Amino acid sequence: MRIAVAGATGNIGSLTVAALERDGHDVVSISRSLGVDLSTGDGLDGALAGVDAVVDATNAPATDPAEAVAYFGTATGNLLAAEQRAGVRHHVLLSIVGIDRVEGNAHYAGKREQERLVTVGPVPWTIVRATQFHDFAAMVVGWTEHDGVATVPPLLVQPIAPADVADVLAEVAAGEPQRRLIDVAGPEPQDLVDMARRTNEARGRMVKLVPTWSGPLGPEVAGDVLLPGKDARIAPTTFEEWLAGQR
Repeated sequence: MRIAVAGATGNIGSLTVAALERDGHDVVSISRSLGVDLSTGDGLDGALAGVDAVVDATNAPATDPAEAVAYFGTATGNLLAAEQRAGVRHHVLLSIVGIDRVEGNAHYAGKREQERLVTVGPVPWTIVRATQFHDFAAMVVGWTEHDGVATVPPLLVQPIAPADVADVLAEVAAGEPQRRLIDVAGPEPQDLVDMARRTNEARGRMVKLVPTWSGPLGPEVAGDVLLPGKDARIAPTTFEEWLAGQR
């Protein structure tokens, strides 16, 4: 198949391109750095010529909910319209487990708008919702660390390897549109504070961790909010296997 990947130069996008090429597909890479701009639509029609399916793995660093909704809304609208013109048969969106259960998060607000546009849009679709990645705890520490101390919320996640997410996206894109949401997660739940501690140990970093809900992630994500549904697809790579590569 001829499959386009939007966000092809990003973390998940580049891994998805590699997975699709490994499986023998003809891949079209879409990103602003490659001359295709989703915000304006420039270059989209040419990029999507003859494309059977599109994987949208785009991301945005917006910190304001309205800004995130505007960005994802415009980019997704332009992409879907171009897909319809090109006769694309399947739109696969990468999203996030739990976004419909968390208010106040700018990125999640943008992803909800993206999901809404895809589900009511003109192109048959499948949405793959992934849990947080194995390096999420380290990211949170990076957000909050100051003078050797970092605050980390004591939340539960079921982390997944980015390469496993890419494999699922590649498989789904090569199949028929399912018009449903698919949760995909790693093998087992983890406590984020413990993940941060073990990641720091593996990387030889000395950071004092303070468990608290007063940081960037509050009690709105407590409990099972970020955990996958009972019918989730479980990916194989464990957190321990990822940790081994950090040493």
